[in-house]
Amino acid sequence: MAYPLQMITLTTAATLTQDNHAETIVVMNSTTGFTITMPAATATGNKYKFVQNVTVGSGSQVIAALGTDILMGAIAIATDIAGVTCPTTATSDKITMDGATVGGVLGSTITLTDVASGKWLVEGSLVSTGAEATPFSAT
Repeated sequence: MAYPLQMITLTTAATLTQDNHAETIVVMNSTTGFTITMPAATATGNKYKFVQNVTVGSGSQVIAALGTDILMGAIAIATDIAGVTCPTTATSDKITMDGATVGGVLGSTITLTDVASGKWLVEGSLVSTGAEATPFSAT
């Protein structure tokens, strides 16, 4: 019998840990943006799923890799039926959702999987408004 994933609701900045957040659904539940920092990627295979439960109204919702870790993969982002797919770059380490053109609208989802030392696989679908733009950047 499969058990449902535990859900954890966040409303302020947080640094995730493998022990407390791996294999959970992290519900982002604040209209004011905040930063979520991932634990170090160490090839555990652990998954972290994020769901935007309300639309970001001020600031930005940020999911950031730790230290020199990078994000690899792509996210689909759409305002309407003709959305786009945004791939990461070789140095992407941050996803920023502003509640408008780069996601963060109610229903946006992201899954990060710890696939290798220093590397997170990104998958997801972001809901946006206006002209879609990439949510990925390097700090």
